[in-house]
Formats: sequence, structure tokens, C-alpha cells
Amino acid sequence: MESEGAFDVRGTHPGSVPRPAGPPNLPGAPPVPGHAPTARPSVADWLRMPRPAAAPGIWRLGHRDRPEEESDQVPGRQLLSGALIAFLAGWLLWSLLTHRYLEGWWIFIDNWWTLPLRWALPDSWRNQDNPEGLELFTAFTYLYYGLLLGLISVGMGRAGNWADVWKRYGVPLWPLFILIQGVWRDQPRTTEWLQWASGVYYVLFALAIVAVVGRVGTWPVLQRPRGGPEQAPPPPEADPGEWPELRSAGLSDIAHQLTEATRAGALGDVDYARIRRAWQGVQARPDLLASFAETVRRHGAGACAHPSGLRDLPVRTAVHDLASGQVRIGTAADDPRNPYPRRTTGLALDPSLLGTSLVAVGPSGAGKSVRLVRPVVESMCLLALANRAAVVMVAGQGGGGPAGDGAFDLVISVGRPESTHDLDLYGGADDPDEAARTIAEALVGDLAATLPGGDSGRAATALAQLIGPYRYVHGRFPAVPELRELLGGAPAATAGLRAALEEKGGPAAAAQLRELDARERQSARADDIGVLLAERIAFLDRPAFAHSFRTDGGGRQFSLRAIEHPLRVRIDLPERGHAEASRIVARLVLAQFTEAVLGRADRSLFAALILDDATHTVTADSVRAIQRLRSANAGVLLALRTLEDVPEQLRGPLLGAVGCRMAFAGLAPWDGNRFAEAWGTEWVQTRDVTNRQIVSDEPLTKAMHLMRRLVTGRAVTAEAVTVREVERARWSASDLAHQVPAGHAVLSLTTVRGEHTPPLLVDLRT
Repeated sequence: MESEGAFDVRGTHPGSVPRPAGPPNLPGAPPVPGHAPTARPSVADWLRMPRPAAAPGIWRLGHRDRPEEESDQVPGRQLLSGALIAFLAGWLLWSLLTHRYLEGWWIFIDNWWTLPLRWALPDSWRNQDNPEGLELFTAFTYLYYGLLLGLISVGMGRAGNWADVWKRYGVPLWPLFILIQGVWRDQPRTTEWLQWASGVYYVLFALAIVAVVGRVGTWPVLQRPRGGPEQAPPPPEADPGEWPELRSAGLSDIAHQLTEATRAGALGDVDYARIRRAWQGVQARPDLLASFAETVRRHGAGACAHPSGLRDLPVRTAVHDLASGQVRIGTAADDPRNPYPRRTTGLALDPSLLGTSLVAVGPSGAGKSVRLVRPVVESMCLLALANRAAVVMVAGQGGGGPAGDGAFDLVISVGRPESTHDLDLYGGADDPDEAARTIAEALVGDLAATLPGGDSGRAATALAQLIGPYRYVHGRFPAVPELRELLGGAPAATAGLRAALEEKGGPAAAAQLRELDARERQSARADDIGVLLAERIAFLDRPAFAHSFRTDGGGRQFSLRAIEHPLRVRIDLPERGHAEASRIVARLVLAQFTEAVLGRADRSLFAALILDDATHTVTADSVRAIQRLRSANAGVLLALRTLEDVPEQLRGPLLGAVGCRMAFAGLAPWDGNRFAEAWGTEWVQTRDVTNRQIVSDEPLTKAMHLMRRLVTGRAVTAEAVTVREVERARWSASDLAHQVPAGHAVLSLTTVRGEHTPPLLVDLRT
């Protein structure tokens, strides 16, 4: 278990894999990060936080589901203003009634609103000579007034939504009723009704105390949702910090050791993810149980260490959850274009999404490197330290790319003599045909559409006809200067190779001679592909690259076949003055990466290739290879300034080959059109409102319409609403170009299992 991820890879040269470091001698806390301390919770608290199952791309740590549809809740200001207006209207109506302003012979009869009372009660009760009847009449009159006032209150309450006001503002403030205690303290208690009111007050006061204490004490009766049946509590889950899997397997002593390390802070989130990964390997291969147990007993939190011996990154800038493998990149904006359940939820990426590959397009300064590439690089490096992933990043030289040198096991600076490793030009291949395919893809892949046959097949054949005989003679592939001489048809180089083959003799040498003869015959043609190959390889045959692609064993080579190990590698491109050479190297790395991951025997590690600038890197063969990466547990991230940096015939296929597409703010309209086509359309409900002027011939109606027009300044109209279903683009090219705010991006996601999310407007600043 201690050597996990540190074995040699079949088909690689000695020294092609960086020398792994042994595990730390003594268990200790992870290294102190190189940034100011943040408010990250302890590992024990972090492990206990819920991670419910959620839709693709949702930040699961502490996530809470939102309702599927937005509730028809009236805004608070509108609700309160409507309730106040209804109250004032009811008060005005009652005042007009009691002050007899709504009476008169020209509209109503006198006391018209008391007619039901007078009809229901005998006239003798109103006689002054009948004190008992007069007392009953007075009591029924107040009762009638109360009934009428209640009817007005009910009507105005319905119009002003008083019930909603009480539910929204009254119920939460109800416990504050205890603040008005003693209202009745100084009132006389000589009347019966006052004693009854005091009793009611004390009952309400006791209920208020019970409500407050119950809320603070989290009494189940008061915590149960109102109006719904009592739900059974969920079954208690085992504390992950107690390592229940190890306890159930009979390794209680190891579980106790790791639990103490977790509580003491000696075990970090990377340690937890790494040991969990090792335990998963034990479950797949039970014969490793004894080795696993011995390693954990000896090294504790530092067990099953990464080959580098590191247990964390020196600097973290993003929020990571290694228990789920997610890295947070932003928050879904509270925008009508986003589905309501996804609004304000966190957005995250993980290997299940990156396994479908991601293309991000946006102008310089839009945030591709800082807000997307860097968090993903950090996440992949952390997963590599947990022995769960291998990452290769291709960045421009000068700034170290979005991540510093300390985040990587190996930094290869092409064109710089101080680089500790060379880049294997042939990708660790032993087969000349395989090596020729990758080199041809790097040299002329961007020109394949203009070549005879429409692909780089002829170029690969020409290269194989030269590097095959050379390897047979010298036991290695030719270096860049030697390959340039052979492609250019230098007489001395070709004659020397022929003489060496004739000297060896035998059937194998004869077969290689036939290859060489065929190359010489093709070189005599006017359209020989060797001329173009010689011109393109000349970009790498510069003094600056003399120590970057050596094949004679003079330097330590790195081969992309080493991604079977959990390595963290960064390749810096020589952009200054060598733009074309940088593009050739980027295409070479992409071709070798796809070839290596598709040929892996062990695909348990997630392999990621991240290109901070994929300008002129995408080719027809690379698009086809990207589609096959899903089944190989690998993915690529391509960052582009514009889709114009991709051949026109490949722009649509590229967006169709990847599962995740990201359009940053400031996108050009023609680029937005490609994304709009890729995201397709959806059926939406539209409401068309038509206003029609009302014309009446009635004198009274005309007068009312005239008064309304004088007050409002507009003619009286009637609205006609038409609701229909129409098909519209999810995001149009114009919206992508002009409606995406700065610091935002539109992102669609697809998992390797086929689950997908529609395009979401994401705030990358949160």
C-alpha cells in the first residue's frame, strides 16, 4: 500500500517518471498553507456536513433543495400597502355610515343601513316608557353594529389580504406578545367582562411563553411543519469521522487511531480522501488488507502517501470538497433565465463532469484563467495528492500559468535550459507507426483539411518510413535535427541510414530498406508531404530547444504515458518569439495525452489535461479522440479566446464532442451563434396583452369614462391576454454577446452517465 501510484509504467524509458518520495517518517499535521487563514471548518465538522444527492453541477456540501416552481407570493411592500389601503377604505366606509353621509332623499332613505334591525325588532322596544325593551334594543343595536363592522372587516380583509399579512408578519412576531404584560394591571376589576378579558390575557401570555421556550428548546411538537402530517425522523447516519467502514471490517484499533487524528487536527481533508481511496482499493482486492492495516498503524494520518510525500497544496484559492471531489466555481444567478430550482445554488465541477470534457470561450480578461482554470487545476492537484487523479497542465511561459510551481510534482519549461526534464517527442511509444501519428498530428494537424485526403494520414506514413528504419539502426528515434535532415532529403543522412541498413542485413533490415526506398520515391514527387513536414519541424529545430527534445539519453525525459501514476505536471510553452513552436507542442501534448489515456490498462485514476490557451490546437483527429475520453475516465479542458482560433469546419463538431460548454461575458456574436445552436431551443409560455379602447353610448358610462380619463390621463381600455407556447432559443447569440454581465458566464453541464443541465447564468465571483 505504501507504493501505490509509484510503480513504473510499461513502455516508458528509465527516468521518464519523476522519482517518487517516500512517505513521511512521522505522522504530523499537513503543511502550513502559504496564505492567510480562512474560516474553513475543522475536518471533523466538515465530514459531518450533509452532502445530499443533487443534480449535476450543484455544490452538494450543505445544499438544500429549492421548490420546483416559484411561489406566487406578493411582495412585502405591495402586501402591506394593500392591507393599509383596505383598512383605510373600511374605516372611511364605517365613518361615512355612522356620520350619516351616505343618507339622503336624493340617493337613499334615512337610516337605510339600519332597516334590517328595525324590521327584525318590535317597535315597542324603542319606546321610552319600556325600560326593559329599550335595554334589549340597545344591546341588539350594538350587536348589529358589531355584525356590520365584522362584515366590513371581512370584506376589506379579503381585499387587503390581511390573512397573508398575519401569516407572514404576525406569526413570527407573536412571541413578542410577552413584552406587553401588565397592560391590565392598573385597570379596575369590578366588572365581570374585565375579569374575563384578564383571564384570556393570561392564557395567551402562557401560550406565548410556551411558544418561545419551545422554539428555543426545539420541541418536536413546535418544530413540526404546520399543516402537514408528522414526518418520521430520518435514521441516524454514522459519523464519517469515526471511520465506521473500518470498524465494521474489524479494524477498530485503526479506526480509533484515525479518529483521534481527526479530532486532533492531524488528519486533513486530503489525508481523509487519500486513505478512503486506499480503503476502496482494499475492498476491490482483499489480499491488500494486511498491508493497508500495517501502513496505517505505522504512519497514521500520513499513510498511503502520495509519491511526492506531500499532503496538501501550499496555497488554495478555491473552495474544495474532497469527500465528493467537487470544486466550487460560482453561484447560479437569481435570473429568470435560470430554472427556479437552480437559482442561488452553488455551481461545482468534479471528475464526472470533466470526464465529458469542457470548452470555455471568452475574451482576454473575462476570467477564464482565474475563475475557471485555476480552481480546476487546484482540484485536480488535490485529487492527485489523494491518489485519485493525474493532471497535466499546458500553460504559457512567463507567469507559471494560473497555478504556481509548488502545486506540481514536475514543471517542464520547453525552451529553457534550466528545465529538469525533457519532453519526450515520441510520447514513450515503441511502435514507429504510433509515434508517427502523434508527430504528424502535431506538425500538420491544423492543416489537415488542406492536405490530400483531408487528413494527416500521408504525413504519418512519411514519418513512419523514416523513423522506423532509424530506430532499427540506432535503437532510438531520431532527435529533432536528425528528423529534419531526413525529412528534407539530406543526401548524407539518407545515404548513411541506407548504408547502416545494408550492413545489418537480414529480413528485418530488408523490410526497413523497402520503407526507405518508398520514402525516396515519394520525395521525388512535386506534392511530396515531406517538404511541408520539414518546414514545420524546423520550428522546433532552434538553438533554444536544443535541450528540450533529446532522444540520446542526455537528459531525463518525461513521457505522457506516466499518467498512470497520480502525477501533477505542468508544461510551460515558449510563447515569446516561438508562437508556432508553442502551438506544435500543444498539439503534440494533446495527441500524446489522448493516445496514452485510451491505451491505459488501469483506468481507475481520472486523467485530466488542461490547456490554458488552446489556440490552433484543435484538429479533426483531436475532436474524434475527445469523444472517446468519456469511456477512458479522462477529460480535457480547453480555454479559447474565440472560436475563430478553431478551424471553421471543426467549430460545430468541437462543441458537439464535449459535454460541458462555457461562454464568458464579452463573447462575440458569431461565437454566441455557435453556442446558441449547440444549446438548441425550448418551449416557453408567452403572454400577449392587447389593449382595446372601450366606447360606450350610455350617458352615465360616458361621464364615468370622462372622469377616469381626466384623472388618469389615459383612455379607458380593456385588456385581452393571449397565452401560447412558442419555441425559442435557450440563449440567443445576442443575449450571449450583450446580456451576460461582467464576471459571469453561461454554463451547461453533462455527466459521463448522460445526465445534463440546461445552460445556466453563473456568477463566478461568489
